[in-house]
This record gives sequence, C-alpha cells and structure tokens, in this order.
Amino acid sequence: MDIIFIHDFKAKTLIGIYPWERKVRQTIQLDLEIALPTSRACQSDSIEDALDYSMIIRRINEILTDKHFSLLEALAEYIAQTILQEFQSPWIRVSVAKLGIIRGVKKLGVCIERTSKTATPSAKHH
Repeated sequence: MDIIFIHDFKAKTLIGIYPWERKVRQTIQLDLEIALPTSRACQSDSIEDALDYSMIIRRINEILTDKHFSLLEALAEYIAQTILQEFQSPWIRVSVAKLGIIRGVKKLGVCIERTSKTATPSAKHH
C-alpha cells in the first residue's frame, strides 16, 4: 500500500465543549497518513494517478472554517470520512491535537484509523 502523509499541519479552528471555546479559535495540529487508491503513480509519474496534497489541505481548511466540533474525536472522524469518500482513499490515519492548552503539556489529542467501506480486502491496512 502506498501512503502519502501530511505532518505538522497547524490551523486555527473552533473546537471544544466550554463556552469560550465556541468563540475563540484554537490552534490545532493535524497529522495524516492517507493510502493512495492505487500504486499507479509510482510508475506513471502522473498527478492523475496520485492524490493532490493541495486539494486535501484545501478541503481540510474548509472543514476547519465552516464547522464547529465539541470533541477532537468528532473532528478526526469527519476529516477521515471526508478523505475516504471524496478522494477514494482505502485507508486513513488522522491525528488531531490541541497545542499548549494544559500547563506542562505540549500537545494532547486523538489518533484514529479508518478503512473505506468500499475498499477491497487486499487494499485494507493491516
């Protein structure tokens, strides 16, 4: 399986359960590993056979701008399902962390892995 990754992607978004978190954007860090639908890009050297990083980042920025989530888990799930469905990825790992919100803790967060419901058994991550 061929995987692209996006690490240390930082953005500001509304996230959290407390009233102030619904008004003040917080910096979060995203780390993604996204399985390519096929391995053709290695041979073809063509963007048509790959996933366009800039399109993925643009789509995530839209989510972070347009939506509010109470929990990091819900944000991670929404991003995972969006990438699986819109970019036809068979598997994804999404880590989402809040930065510096608890004294003495640099970042805290959640990491999830999801497999597309339409992925073939050989394409699933093991």
